[in-house]
Amino acid sequence: MRLDIRKATASETLIELGVRMGVSVGGVDACSGSGAPLVGAFTLREALDRAIAGRGCAYAFVDSRTIRFSPVRPAPRPQIVARPVTPAVVEPVAPLAPLIVTAGKRPARLGSLPGGVSVIGSPQLQDTGVGETASVSRQTAGFITTNLGAARNKILLRGLSDGTFTGRTQSTVGTYLDDLPVNYNAPDPDLRLIDVDRVEVLRGPQGALYGGGSLSGIYRIVTRPPELGVYAASAGTTFADTESGSNSYRFEGLVNVPTSAQSALRAMIYHDVDGGYLDDVNLRLSNVDRTTRRGGRVAWRAERGEWEVRLGAAGQSVSSKDTQYVTLAPGGPRRANQVRENHRNRLGQTSLKVSGAGDWGRFESVTGYVTHKFASRYDATLALTQFAEEGLELGLYDESSRVRMAIEDALYTGPERGRLRWMVGAFAASSIEEGDAELRVRTSNATRTIYNEDRKDLLNEYAVYGEASYDLGGGWKAAVGGRSFKTSVHTRSYVLAPSPGVSRDLDRKASFSGFSPKISLQRDLSGGGMIYVLTSEGYRAGGFNSGGLVTPSETRRTFRPDHLRNYELGATLTPFNARLNLRTALFYVDWRDIQTDQYFSSGLSYTANIGDGRNRGVEIEAAWRATGRLTVSGNALFNEPKLTRIAPGFGIGATASLPGVPDVSFGSLITYHRPLTANASMMLTAETGYIGRSRLTFDPRYSPSMGGYYTGKLSAQVMTDRWRAAMFVSNPWNSSSDTFAYGNPFSFGQVRQVTPQRPRTWSLALSANF
Repeated sequence: MRLDIRKATASETLIELGVRMGVSVGGVDACSGSGAPLVGAFTLREALDRAIAGRGCAYAFVDSRTIRFSPVRPAPRPQIVARPVTPAVVEPVAPLAPLIVTAGKRPARLGSLPGGVSVIGSPQLQDTGVGETASVSRQTAGFITTNLGAARNKILLRGLSDGTFTGRTQSTVGTYLDDLPVNYNAPDPDLRLIDVDRVEVLRGPQGALYGGGSLSGIYRIVTRPPELGVYAASAGTTFADTESGSNSYRFEGLVNVPTSAQSALRAMIYHDVDGGYLDDVNLRLSNVDRTTRRGGRVAWRAERGEWEVRLGAAGQSVSSKDTQYVTLAPGGPRRANQVRENHRNRLGQTSLKVSGAGDWGRFESVTGYVTHKFASRYDATLALTQFAEEGLELGLYDESSRVRMAIEDALYTGPERGRLRWMVGAFAASSIEEGDAELRVRTSNATRTIYNEDRKDLLNEYAVYGEASYDLGGGWKAAVGGRSFKTSVHTRSYVLAPSPGVSRDLDRKASFSGFSPKISLQRDLSGGGMIYVLTSEGYRAGGFNSGGLVTPSETRRTFRPDHLRNYELGATLTPFNARLNLRTALFYVDWRDIQTDQYFSSGLSYTANIGDGRNRGVEIEAAWRATGRLTVSGNALFNEPKLTRIAPGFGIGATASLPGVPDVSFGSLITYHRPLTANASMMLTAETGYIGRSRLTFDPRYSPSMGGYYTGKLSAQVMTDRWRAAMFVSNPWNSSSDTFAYGNPFSFGQVRQVTPQRPRTWSLALSANF
């Protein structure tokens, strides 16, 4: 391949070489010294030999696309002095290991992309026991999740929230498993983070590369690919004890098997049970909020020359027996429902990825099919007293949705010659969502349905997108990108609502089109960091409202597209020989025609454009290798999310904030590693997070304050190359703070709802590699 790599250090040269050649590199910090320029045509081995010459390291191929570097210590020189005196030697502290990120649609070193990008690598995920989405929040700036229950939550990034409930609006954060989205307007599926290479968080609107559903950013889970020529297996189990709750346990297993000299298969399975910790005094049941999760993945990878093919399938099923909120009542918080509010969430994904690279550039095609089924039940007794002519015993609301998405995303990246870098892609997606909702009341005489809706939405999206960057010289680079899109929506709905309701049918179509640009200017610094300015945009399509006991008013029958524009100034710095990595960004966001899910007095939902909003703030992330054994990292977000214009008809006060997002949040992680013997080592970790206060809804007059709480986890681990034993304690101070209080729309406004943290939980995890 023809190369033009001129980096300041040897490690940066090797990372860039891996990116250009399409191979994975590990342990590059073993190579010290300045970077050797690689200019001309090279084979991979020729480039490696030149890059490491005289840099104190050697390399070995794990497989054809994975290279591992290790230090080479020179042989000691003979001493001629009769009585040699050995001076005290201070071992230099190695720099923090660099990470590769692919959220920008092409591989790049973390810190070289303009924008708010964070990566949690596989070692940190395992060392800190990160197994689900909520655990990511303590380790990345401005990443917040609601707390209604597993697979019922909503991700909020950078202080941008359209409300704390999930309804018809498309998600503001796109959740991706490898290269495919796994949600549209559904709650986050809360995929288990097992056998994951890394988690990538990309903040700010990503409409230029990812289209709709990425209004405030991307949350991407990158799994480990099958390893060629390697037989491997692992198994693990975890047992947890929750104070004043029931026990939890987890099992997981993994196998990697070569199927030929150029292909391999990798499969993993898991089964989890999270014990409940809330008691329902009405139902006289203990620990009602038990959750069971099971799933797995399988992937097959084959190589032939410059080309690679990957086939994959993944599935997960989550079943929750109840929600996690309580109500404030005389005598203290308690759970006193008429029925258990259970939830089911089933996700399936299949994918085919074909990629190739050479002097001609790089081509990648991803084809996928996603199915997502979820259903919930709510206690609607308080909201339905108006529909019972005699004593109401019970009100029930059941809703279910089934989403099917077919996706194709093709990307061509031009050859890296000269100063121009460019890529162009095409995207097509077709989805069908079928939903059913039913509202029932039970009196002493009978049970009857007062509302039933059968709805079907057809959504098609087509787009072409691209990005080009140009090296201006002197370390300066400019990049321009954009996405031209067209989205069509077709909604059919059949509502049965006996008097006093109104039965009706709906059959409407609409299409939306536009262009979402992205522009950036950056300057690379000699020490490996950079400064940048960036502006980008995001969007969501509009749609139709069909629900409600009566026909929605003219102003509520449709909702318009919303649009978000981001302005950002940021920097990444790597001082002290890259022992400190610092990222910071100042941002200003202008959000027009905000889509939000709201509720009628009956508890049924609709979507509306509530007005305009903005957010401005600063986010900071830092990691410092204090010694060879001690690493300290931290993150923080300071922002002011506000509603600047309120649409007529909502009756909101003149001063309002975006709901569910605090002005301040921060987290920290301390890791200490120490060898115990030649084959064993010990690791201690301590992490904490703080979520500041926020309001539950847009209107502060009727919205109680929530938040202002700390989260945390401590661990002690002993490890060998084959075994690992770890003890974790979550919520070590046993706080019961209000984490998220919008649990049930049918009783909101009539009772105060509070969602406490899971009580102090002790976990013992054992794993083995074979």
